[in-house]
Amino acid sequence: MEHTFFLKEPKSNKKTIIVFSCYFKHESKQFKYSTGEKINPNHWSFSTNKPNLKGKYRDLNSNSISTQLNRYSNKFEEIYGLCLKINEDFTSKTLREAFDVEFKKVNKDKNLFFDVYKEFMDEKKKRHEWKPSTVKRYNNIKNHLKEFEKDKKYKLTFNKINSKFYTEFVNYCYTTLDHNTNTFSRNIGLFKTFMFWSLKEKYTYNDSFKDFKKPERVITKEVALTIDQVKSIFEFELTSKALERVRDVFVFQCLTGLRYGELKLISKRSVVNNILVFSEEKDVTKEAREVPLFEISNFILKKYGYELPLLTNQKYNDAIKDVFEEAEFTYEVEYTRTKNKEREIKHMPFNKRISTHTARRSFVTIMKKKGIADKTIMNMTGHRDLKTFNTYYKVDNIAKVDAVNLAFGSMELPKLKKA
Repeated sequence: MEHTFFLKEPKSNKKTIIVFSCYFKHESKQFKYSTGEKINPNHWSFSTNKPNLKGKYRDLNSNSISTQLNRYSNKFEEIYGLCLKINEDFTSKTLREAFDVEFKKVNKDKNLFFDVYKEFMDEKKKRHEWKPSTVKRYNNIKNHLKEFEKDKKYKLTFNKINSKFYTEFVNYCYTTLDHNTNTFSRNIGLFKTFMFWSLKEKYTYNDSFKDFKKPERVITKEVALTIDQVKSIFEFELTSKALERVRDVFVFQCLTGLRYGELKLISKRSVVNNILVFSEEKDVTKEAREVPLFEISNFILKKYGYELPLLTNQKYNDAIKDVFEEAEFTYEVEYTRTKNKEREIKHMPFNKRISTHTARRSFVTIMKKKGIADKTIMNMTGHRDLKTFNTYYKVDNIAKVDAVNLAFGSMELPKLKKA
């Protein structure tokens, strides 16, 4: 039994629906089924009843459209062969029901893209697979996509997630949104996760997104405190109790290497034999981490009854900048910002570069300067791979001078021979 495809409006100047068709002789009935795929007649081969896959009359989405039409052909052959095998009548009703079950999700007359995105997020949240920070990131990407759609007048559908989309979206992220390489890399990775899910759930059969390149994350030049600077901040008399609380939390992070989000896990029961013991927040499959405490870190915990005074991440990041400004850490520092292949060197007051990450970075840097083994530090910080861990280590000029003096300081300048 044969089948074919035809255009609903073959003489149209605009895109028109592609229809699957076959004839049921015993029913004297022509079977027609909308594939939901659309194409301009100029891009259609009327001799083969398929999209043009080559030449100047090829549609940008010809390959994905052709892939989708092949699915209709394959399903038709599958149902027809099954009916012959079990000696059942192959009817138009049987075929329609099979098509409805297989293709009911892929209705191209309606833009399902953001509906599917919502379903994707709802599923992950209901299964408790994401932390609040992950939900926030996917919401941010959704907002970026909607703004991109509006700004570039590029209506997002699954079929239009192609090379052209990637090119326009890369440019939009780097120029309009002013994202750096690491932000874009993370976002494109999360976007591809959504697309893989959509492919698995059969909302799309367009896999062009697999070719979207996720840039390698780059190591940027950030600030890290020395042990003397941590001591200076801890001893500085602040003008308010609110800033003092923020300062104490920051110093505690510098002395333990904990992520800001992990501080809420601390309680009196977390301290066993002067060691802070707690389960990994990011990955519950990891073994509990152990971080030794000493006089100052113990003092801070006891000061707040083993319940550190935490703010929201954003409020804390704002407040810690005020702490460093009051302590006169306002001199300019250099940092780098990378957009794909372009690296910029920028300057900003020291206090403006301080955040929760600075404390964790300072912990790693101070420990490394003291010659502590990477494995020991990683065991306390919870890092699993060395590449990520090394992004936290910042080599300053003092460390470089010390290294050169340690290596070559014993050499003496030989006495000059008389001429």
